[in-house]
Amino acid sequence: MKKLGLFISALCIGFTAMAQDNDGVTIKVTIENVLADGGTILGGLHTADTFMKGMGVVNAMAPAKAGEVILTFENVTPGTFAIMVMHDANDNKQMDMDANGMPQESYGTSGEMNLYGPPSFETSKFEVSDEDQEIRIRF
Repeated sequence: MKKLGLFISALCIGFTAMAQDNDGVTIKVTIENVLADGGTILGGLHTADTFMKGMGVVNAMAPAKAGEVILTFENVTPGTFAIMVMHDANDNKQMDMDANGMPQESYGTSGEMNLYGPPSFETSKFEVSDEDQEIRIRF
């Protein structure tokens, strides 16, 4: 009987944990102006601490196809975030750069893009509340 009680307790805890994983909202990101098929569109939802430093706090990917590609970030809790996306044309999971440091692959962020330097969290950030959101980013 003790084993049955432990099993039921573990099962209830498991369902509670799974239910908590579904908290948060969905952010649908449409990436416009994908120039070519092939490779992967990579996206990261970032905080100020993770922006321009690697993986986001939530990440998404989709096969690249010319035109528009949609990425979805699920179970996002309210807060201040920025989104960075790139077309990883050669699927090496990193941004390829020229010898002078200029990106060789298309990229974009939520918010305003800086034409003469790297993007910043301050110009890319947006607020996530308790409602689903849709964002458009143009390469």
